[in-house]
This record gives sequence, C-alpha cells and structure tokens, in this order.
Amino acid sequence: MTKKDLNQNSKYAQKIIDIIEPDFIFAEKPLNRMKIRNIQEKTTISQKSEKLDELKKKINSIENCKIKMNSKNLIIGDGKVSSSLMIIGETPGYEEDRSGLTYQGEIGNLLKKMFFAINVNLENIYKTYSINFRPPDDRKPTSQEIRRYSVFLKEHISIIDPKIIILLGSTAMEALTGANRKITDERGKWKEIILKNKTYPFIITYNPSYLLRYPEYKKYSWEDLKNIKQKITSLKIK
Repeated sequence: MTKKDLNQNSKYAQKIIDIIEPDFIFAEKPLNRMKIRNIQEKTTISQKSEKLDELKKKINSIENCKIKMNSKNLIIGDGKVSSSLMIIGETPGYEEDRSGLTYQGEIGNLLKKMFFAINVNLENIYKTYSINFRPPDDRKPTSQEIRRYSVFLKEHISIIDPKIIILLGSTAMEALTGANRKITDERGKWKEIILKNKTYPFIITYNPSYLLRYPEYKKYSWEDLKNIKQKITSLKIK
C-alpha cells in the first residue's frame, strides 16, 4: 500500500481562509473583471436613464410658462449619459425645437469643430440646456425664468455626475451660479459649485451662436478650449 503525500502547507492555508472568510468561492478560471465593469456601467446608465425620464416628467409638468407654451419639444439632452464632460448651453433654437435634439445646424457644426480642435468627439459628451424649451422669438430668458428652471438643471447635473461642466453663454452661467454678470469678465476661469455635497468644477465660455454673430471672439474661445483640454489631461479623463 502506497502512502499518499499530503501538502500540509495547503491544508493550513485553507484552514486560515475558512476562518477569515468562510464564503470564498474557488474557480478554475480567472475572474473576467472587464465583464464585471461592463455590467456595472450598464447598470449605471440604466439608472441614469430612469432618473432622466423622471426629471423630464417634472419639467413637463410646469404650468403657466410662456417658454413652454411656445415650444414643440422638451429637449432634455443627448450624448453619452456616462460622459465625464457635460455641456450646458443657453436655450434651444428653431432647429433644435423642430428636431428635438441639441446643437443642430451651423451651431452644432461649429461646436463639433471647436471640440475636434482639442481631440474631443462631441458625440462622447453629454449636452443639455439651461432651459429645456425654445423661448418665443429666441429671446433671452428673464432672470425669473432662469431661476425657475435652475432647480431642474442642478438635479440634471447630479444625475449625470460629470467631472467637468462647460457652460456656454451668460444664461447658462446665471442658471448655475445665480450671477447675472458680463461673460467677458467671467469666462476662462475654473470655478466650483457644490450640489448634494459633491463638488463640480466648471468653466464659462462663449456660446457658438454668439461666435457665429461675432467671429472676432473665437480667439478667446480657443483659449478657453485649451484650458478645458488641460483640465481633461490633469484629471486623466479618456
């Protein structure tokens, strides 16, 4: 009869594991951590989509609003909800209201070129507006209207939970900060806002529609874009 060799070290290690963590599961194949990450990401995207649907219902329940009455579509936003970057513009225009999508026509083309210049694909950014309806005659919203919608905007930011917020135009600046100042004095500076105990860095720059009317300001916008690129690099955002 042959005596079996026993691996005493192995038995001892198993005994220690049983004491520390009785629920260990041993498998022949290594864990597919990429698959786990993908499942987690899909879950997060699904949760965000559900919250955005709820937010859309809240916004749509607004009553006695001239901006809402003027519009065909409520534009909640589009792009990747899992994006680390969030663009917040002023208000939708005619093309956006007609299509139900953000940044269409000349404005959309210019915005694409702006971010392409810093090697960022606009489709990978989540985009929305300070006010989700097109104002009558594309007028600037009043401070009262901006304040009314700012509650929804801040909830919107918390849902998307970006690492960087880019504000396009003075309406977006007022909606997030409450400040009604000249954009020329505020643009290009990194600031922070705390929402639900979380700090979000943001920067203010010119709206593409403004740059189409006043192309001489594009040089300042380019400085802001380079600043945004530096922030993306420093935060190691892919």
